[in-house]
Amino acid sequence: MQRLLFGDNQFFGVNHMSEDKARSQSMKFQDLSAIMEVLDAAYDEGVTTFMCTTHDRVAEIADLVRAEPERYADMEFFPCMPYAHKYANAMTEDGPLGALKRFLPDESLFSAAVKGGKSFASKDIDHVTRMLIDAEMSMFKGLKTPVVFLQNVVVDLLLGLGFDEAFTIFADHVRREYDAEPGFITMNLPLLLDTLERLGIDNPIVCSNINKIGFRMPGGLEAYDEALRGRRFRAIAMSVFASGAVPPDEAIEWVCAQPNIESIVFGASSRRNIASTKSLVDQHWPAHVGV
Repeated sequence: MQRLLFGDNQFFGVNHMSEDKARSQSMKFQDLSAIMEVLDAAYDEGVTTFMCTTHDRVAEIADLVRAEPERYADMEFFPCMPYAHKYANAMTEDGPLGALKRFLPDESLFSAAVKGGKSFASKDIDHVTRMLIDAEMSMFKGLKTPVVFLQNVVVDLLLGLGFDEAFTIFADHVRREYDAEPGFITMNLPLLLDTLERLGIDNPIVCSNINKIGFRMPGGLEAYDEALRGRRFRAIAMSVFASGAVPPDEAIEWVCAQPNIESIVFGASSRRNIASTKSLVDQHWPAHVGV
């Protein structure tokens, strides 16, 4: 993984500190060309991995990248699924069957799902999960997707329910069908690591909030410090700026000094901010660390 991964929160109106800023960003990026301008800026600055949800707009981005293979020869996508709002909206608008048809655009998959009603009714989670992963991954066909993530809204729900089997289903399917590493996003790093270790998922890729002030880090800084120093996993740090609560230079200097951080995922709305973050990482993260 690259040191810096570019996230998509800013494109879809997600800001954990300010609703006003979230609305402003959502308006700014209503046009796909505005999104591509920022992605191109990141790419040209050498940040060529896009860690993204499976939002409908990402499918449009994927189409544009596919259409220019020479321009985006080094582009990688790290899909993060599912995009929960998409499923909730579809259920409201189309009902269960209509939602299923929307997310299984391949007629053969939809037919299989309908004919397999018994397996749905009997909660055949393995079958359902694999079909939905395939449906979500269809937008990335022909593109590089070396890591595929399970979103924290699902990861943390599964942790709460104690439904450990789902993690194994996800990891095995991603490895087998997409020759990719499974990744997990969580708001509870210590608990997830305990679960994945118990399941035998060795040296997992885990993305979680890691920042100087413990912003949205359940269990506190001490528990995360113990995990980073004593557990076998590959950490991706998100929310390193704590949604603007920590100054950029201070935030990057702190996170780059932590052990076992392989990558930082960040969002930005302008070339200037992208270049500034990359410069800070180059300054504070020695060349031999996290490559």
